[in-house]
Amino acid sequence: MALLFDLKRYALHDGPGIRTTLFLKGCPLRCVWCHNPESWSDRPQRLYKSVKCIGCAACVEACPEGAIALTPDGIRPTGRPCLTCGACAEACPALAMEICGREWPLDELMAEIEKERDMMADSGGGVTLSGGEPLMHPAYALELLRELGRRGFHRAVDTTLFASPDTVRAVAAECELFLIDLKVMDSDRHERYTGIPNGQILDNIRLVAESGHPYRIRIPLIAEVNASVADIAATADFLRALPLLPEGVDLLPYHDIGKGKHERLGTTYNPGQLALSAPARDVQDRCLRQFEAAGLAATIGG
Repeated sequence: MALLFDLKRYALHDGPGIRTTLFLKGCPLRCVWCHNPESWSDRPQRLYKSVKCIGCAACVEACPEGAIALTPDGIRPTGRPCLTCGACAEACPALAMEICGREWPLDELMAEIEKERDMMADSGGGVTLSGGEPLMHPAYALELLRELGRRGFHRAVDTTLFASPDTVRAVAAECELFLIDLKVMDSDRHERYTGIPNGQILDNIRLVAESGHPYRIRIPLIAEVNASVADIAATADFLRALPLLPEGVDLLPYHDIGKGKHERLGTTYNPGQLALSAPARDVQDRCLRQFEAAGLAATIGG
């Protein structure tokens, strides 16, 4: 069974209408700007919010392995193995400790989703699988999607499409919409910023388009990475050549929300100190014009 690290209600940017978004833990990419670094590992992880810590050491006393200690800089790992048992989080009166990632039995998860059925139905919404990369867990993702389909929910999958073609085809048969992340067209640069080349991703986008399956493209728009005239032209040319155009292109200007999450994980945001910034408004407008000139409907935000 895969782990979920978040269940977001009333989501407005993860597909049509008001949605419930399920965030699955585990991702093969390591995007330097990632908003959800807690999604990288497919295992539970301990998160520590230093701003909430009151220095009571209740978590230290509760830890059965002695994996953490109270220092002048707050709670720090001792080097002993953390079992992610949750004892520290249960003992913390200030909610500074949290275990990220839990298993949801299918019936319990569906009961949570059903609570918002009327709102989702009235708005033309549904349920979105996100992550992390939900296609890292094809058996679990397909089980969820089939049950959601049996219950009549609109199903969207937010994915990089870094998966086998067979997995993409199987998931396409069980959802109504793909939300596809497309980051950088040049494969070497894609690998520099995400840790993997993009050949498989581009092949799977072609596969989805050739199958006639509805999809949208989502682009994290970063001035130094993919917002130049040449970058946008290459992306627009690729999309325009597909047999089925995307329903839309969502340009998502860069922000560094992932930085605080790395701090809670005890890891480092953008360790290579690569230049990352949101494009100026005039650059964003130029990107919109380039896509529109190519016959592609584009918006800022998603």
